Amino acid sequence: MKKTILITGASSGLGKEAAIKFQKQGWNVVATMRNANHAHELESLENVLITTLDVTDLDSITASVEAGIQRFGKIDALLNNAGYGAYGPLESFSREKILRQFNTNVIGLLDVTKALLPHFRANKSGVIINISSIGGKMAFPLGTLYHGTKFAVEGISESLSYELAPMGVRLKIVEPGAIATDFTGRSLDFSNNESLTEYQPFIGKIMSAMETLFQHASPASLIADVVYEAATDGKDQLRYIAGDDAQAMIAFHKQSDDPAFIHGIQSQFGI
Repeated sequence: MKKTILITGASSGLGKEAAIKFQKQGWNVVATMRNANHAHELESLENVLITTLDVTDLDSITASVEAGIQRFGKIDALLNNAGYGAYGPLESFSREKILRQFNTNVIGLLDVTKALLPHFRANKSGVIINISSIGGKMAFPLGTLYHGTKFAVEGISESLSYELAPMGVRLKIVEPGAIATDFTGRSLDFSNNESLTEYQPFIGKIMSAMETLFQHASPASLIADVVYEAATDGKDQLRYIAGDDAQAMIAFHKQSDDPAFIHGIQSQFGI
């Protein structure tokens, strides 16, 4: 019997590449997205069910899970991929935008996971793959909100792994570096209030350095390969680092104390 994975945020980038990867490997795929009109090439693939799912909408989460089970009989894996990055000085963000960042990247992830846990418990099996980031292990300038959510994903995932293991459910964290997707486009919410003049020179330096960092971004297909490995290797391994830049940065972080790491980041960003 074919296995089935439910993927959030599958309209583009990593989510779409993961859907293509699993489908090519013979899996059924429940490809969920906020707007099903953005499914594009996924529509033509066999054994792919496209559903509308907004991680901030509980009804859409429930409907997608039920549709996936009805279509394929069972869901074996969940990829919590939906999310975006809110960047900018904290003072420039409205409370509404702060809540949106955490509701999407953290609360949404929890709600989708909760929706599938009864199914996994009943089957005494399942794999949950949460997309974190090297930004869940370390923080860079202007990412107060984004890093806050990814640090949360790391803690949530590690703690949840203990309570799900006795039920046969594995928890995996994938930690990519920069991904060559539209993250710097529609998946990036950059906020800047230019009347906050004290921040402007700092912001200029950071944004220039960010462009350089994304020149070494990994293709989304490479990250999707790591996601597939995490879903299928049968190991108790919790964390999977994805991308050469991620490997290098995490190694640097591990071997440095806080002052050395912070000094290194300041030097890299020219601040």
